[in-house]
Amino acid sequence: MWLCTLFPVLFGCLSGSAFSAPRAWLLPRQRPRFDRPGDVIVGGSFSIFFFSIGNLSEFTAPPSGLVASGISNWGYRVAQSFVFAIEEINRSAHLLPNVTLGFSIRNSGDTVHGALHETMSFLTRQEEPIPNYTCQHGSPQAALVGDTRSSLSVSMARLLGLYKFPQVSYSSSLPSLSDKIQFPSFLRTVTSDLTSSLAVTQLIIHFQWSWVIILAYDDDFGQQASSLAIQELSRAGVCIEVILHVPSHESLGKIEQIVQKMQKSTARVVLVFLSSSNFQLILYGLMDVQVSGQVWVSKNILHMVLTVTIPGASQVLHSTFGLMYHSSRAIGFPEFLAQLRPSQTPEDMFIKKFWEFTFDCKWPHQSSTVTEGVQLCSGNESLKNKQYPFAEMSKIDVAYTAVYSIAHALQDMITHGHLHGKVTDSQDFQPWQLLPAIRKVHFKTPDGSEIMFDANGDLVTKFDILQGQKTPEGVFDLVHVGMIDPQVSLGSKMKFHLMEDLHVPSSVCSESCLPGFSQVPRLGAPHCCFDCRPCPEGQFADQRDRKSCLLCPKEQYSSHMRDRCLPRTEIFLAFEEPLGFMLALAALFLAGLAVLVLGVFLKHRDSPVVRANNRSLSYLLLVSLCLCALCALLFLGRPSVMTCLLRQTTFAVVFTVAVSSVLAKTLTVVLAFRVTRPGDRIRVCLSPGASSSVVLIASFIQVVLCGVWLATSPPFPDRDMVSEPQHIVIQCQEGSGTIFFCVLGYLGFLAVGTFSVAFLARGLPDVFNETKFLTFSMLLFCSVWTAFLPLYHSARGKSTVAVEIFSILSSTAGLLGGIFIPKCYIILLKPERNTAAWLRQGHQAQQERQSEMLQKRCVPRSTPQIFMT
Repeated sequence: MWLCTLFPVLFGCLSGSAFSAPRAWLLPRQRPRFDRPGDVIVGGSFSIFFFSIGNLSEFTAPPSGLVASGISNWGYRVAQSFVFAIEEINRSAHLLPNVTLGFSIRNSGDTVHGALHETMSFLTRQEEPIPNYTCQHGSPQAALVGDTRSSLSVSMARLLGLYKFPQVSYSSSLPSLSDKIQFPSFLRTVTSDLTSSLAVTQLIIHFQWSWVIILAYDDDFGQQASSLAIQELSRAGVCIEVILHVPSHESLGKIEQIVQKMQKSTARVVLVFLSSSNFQLILYGLMDVQVSGQVWVSKNILHMVLTVTIPGASQVLHSTFGLMYHSSRAIGFPEFLAQLRPSQTPEDMFIKKFWEFTFDCKWPHQSSTVTEGVQLCSGNESLKNKQYPFAEMSKIDVAYTAVYSIAHALQDMITHGHLHGKVTDSQDFQPWQLLPAIRKVHFKTPDGSEIMFDANGDLVTKFDILQGQKTPEGVFDLVHVGMIDPQVSLGSKMKFHLMEDLHVPSSVCSESCLPGFSQVPRLGAPHCCFDCRPCPEGQFADQRDRKSCLLCPKEQYSSHMRDRCLPRTEIFLAFEEPLGFMLALAALFLAGLAVLVLGVFLKHRDSPVVRANNRSLSYLLLVSLCLCALCALLFLGRPSVMTCLLRQTTFAVVFTVAVSSVLAKTLTVVLAFRVTRPGDRIRVCLSPGASSSVVLIASFIQVVLCGVWLATSPPFPDRDMVSEPQHIVIQCQEGSGTIFFCVLGYLGFLAVGTFSVAFLARGLPDVFNETKFLTFSMLLFCSVWTAFLPLYHSARGKSTVAVEIFSILSSTAGLLGGIFIPKCYIILLKPERNTAAWLRQGHQAQQERQSEMLQKRCVPRSTPQIFMT
């Protein structure tokens, strides 16, 4: 019985006269209570009267007794909900039908001292309790309901836990009370602060608020709740702009600093873990600086209910959100309060003080003389019009569920025999025998609410979401907008049920990036602060707030808005499209023109114009030019293996034949005018076979190069994914780029050589001398292909093919027009010049001019004859 030694020391200060040692405080000797007999007694501890401790004792004299300094309107109404529940159970024919519940309501005075004293007094049934000693016997005591504040419940739970005496609190939410090692007999019809803090944190995550302020009380709960919120919010990607800790003592300077920081902050959502008093101080400060537009979110709605009575507070608290645990409603309790009269319950020692406080009156017998202006209490006043403001939110019937939990546990124990399988007598049981039944209780209250406790003794409940809104009349009110179910979780998130038309303001550091944009973090800022950058070509963002853009598959391209990928279409330079059709038409026209010129030359093959300058080379050149124009058609249409093999090789060979033919014609003219002696060996080069050899040798070299190209790394069809983002260009890949440029280089070498020879021979005299036309034609040819190289490398997609076709046709047209159109002009339009007489007349004129030039230079020189075949 070590408790017999411990508790006299512990409770020595509780007794009024048992000890003579000085005491720092002393409870009143006449302590009010409200008792009602029954078969089983349920105790209740409520903060109804407040005790004034006064100044600290100097321990020079025994302290005076504590004096009741005020009454808690809310506390007394909660005690009446306790009475209402017991009377309703006693009237029930199904719940404890043969048992009448009695009660003993005690006043803790909202102090730890009072709560401990009244608890021990209830256990020992003595006014001046002696631990572990009971001198009165009566009905068995089942459990104790209470108290309001967690600090009171903790002290009571430590004491009641020693005896395994059941305690059910209706308001204490301290997280440590869930520890069954420290508090084995404690249960509560509310949830832990950590659970509600987690729920309000989930509310922020659900509303997608990513930029918040945390305002927490600087105590154990504030530190613990804010740490939990920071952990959960950070895990969900929510950024916290600032964490403000409000001191436990009222420091106006600290409050002013907090208000200034909140005024400068950009976050619109404020997560609150505060008591009512500190909340009001900050609220007044924000009203002074006219801060508005912030959304206050709290795990508890009670302190907001208390502050909405402050004028102008709705400007700061507009669109405020709070949670209230979803508990049962005491149906008929407002009517019960309305019918309450002091004359009906004379054993209630609290009601008269409550009556005076509520109706602002005095009882006649308390003053012998009636002071003028003082209203007397008649006892017939009605509480009907004195309902507690925001009754639905402040929960004045919170003790209702606690009483029903005890009653159902008592019935389960009696009916099913929780004590070793035996039916327990309601008149003879120990309180610790009821404790397992309370932990396992599972029932529905008269309003249909389901009640059960978890393994920690906390109520398994849901949370109602309340929002501060202004009614059409301009009155600020708290409206039920949804519910949170912590038991039904989707992954790591709780389940929400919200109104469909609920308007939720936003709170973000940066506006959301639309689809098609990605987030770019700001330097030195949290990850919630970012800029939006459009996705580049070939990438997309199909959702809001993408951290980075996604690459489109190779077969797709990004849309104009960069919010999705679209399938690419295959393109090539087709005959059907306007550009392809025009190029094909031009190729056919040039080929037909070359054939037409060839026909004119064949028809007039014996005329001097045709016979001059090697007509066989002219025929070969016309045929090659016709093929040059026709080879452009190989570049049109969908590329295939065969067309890719023939495109560049055919182009290279036929153009080599054409250029080498021009070279042979130019060399023939130059050599004809350079041979001055009949026996000169160079005259061998003027034979028809010599010019044909030039063409054959030059063409053979190009054929060898093309053969090596086709044998080692031939061209092949390819899909170009890069040139045009929206299309897949079907083109011919050249294979070996080195050999391809060798082929082009060789062709360019021939062209430059031909142009050089023609340029040097441009001034040679002859009536039908075509060196000037050859020079002009090769100038056009070289100019076209010189411009072709940069255009070819800068062009993309099918434009590359169009550039090459245009260069082929342009150079073909230049050779055909520069060399043969003047001859056709003479043949068809100036036939008088295409005669032997004109030839002889021209020769004589040329010889005279040449003789005059030689005489002036004093250089003897012979004039060659025109080379004609």
